[in-house]
Order: sequence, then structure tokens, then C-alpha cells
Amino acid sequence: MPKVLFIDDEIDVILPFAFWFKSQGYAVMTASTCDEALKSVKDDTPDVVFLDIHMPDSDGFAMLKKIKAVNEAVPVIMMSAYIGDNVTEKEEKGAIAGIFYKGDDFSKALALAESVLNKKK
Repeated sequence: MPKVLFIDDEIDVILPFAFWFKSQGYAVMTASTCDEALKSVKDDTPDVVFLDIHMPDSDGFAMLKKIKAVNEAVPVIMMSAYIGDNVTEKEEKGAIAGIFYKGDDFSKALALAESVLNKKK
């Protein structure tokens, strides 16, 4: 069973994601702070991470660097409510595994996760 970690400070974002992914056969971990997220990555490495770009205790890209310092191999999909060139640029450089826009359907998030997991195999 693949493990997914959702990092977002908004509970109304995390809960539906968790429900959807659990219903699709994933083990789900959640974190609402960057400290919680780093602990999860260190203690129980997820197969894929969804990371919000706008966190109150850290910029998402700063958090991305911290995650990669702990485990360079874990794929990270950035989440945002806003489309921005800086996200696309990071994706093109290979720093992130993909982008999920929060207004999109959960099936797109699932497709991204499955694509990333298939590449890891």
C-alpha cells in the first residue's frame, strides 16, 4: 500500500484529500506544520508528498529543500491555489515531481501520484 503525505495548514484541504486517497487504497499521513512534516519524512518515509506552497511557518520551496535534505529521493508534488511561473520553473529543473492546483478534481491529484509512483518503480 503506497504512503502519501499531505502537508497543508488548512484542515479543509487535508481532510478531503485524506478521505479520497484512503478510498483509493493509499496509506495517508498528514501534517499541518513544517516541523510535523519533517518528522513524518524522517520517521516514516512516504512514497509521495503533496506540499502546499503557502505555509504559515515556512515557504513551500524552503520546505521542499528541507525535505530533500532529509530524503532526496522522495518525490514532492507542490500544491497551490494559484498558477505561478516559479512553480513551473522548479518543475522543469526537476526539483519537484509535479504541480496540483487545488481547484482541480481529486482524480488529477491521484493521477499525478500514480504517475510519480510508476516512475519510481
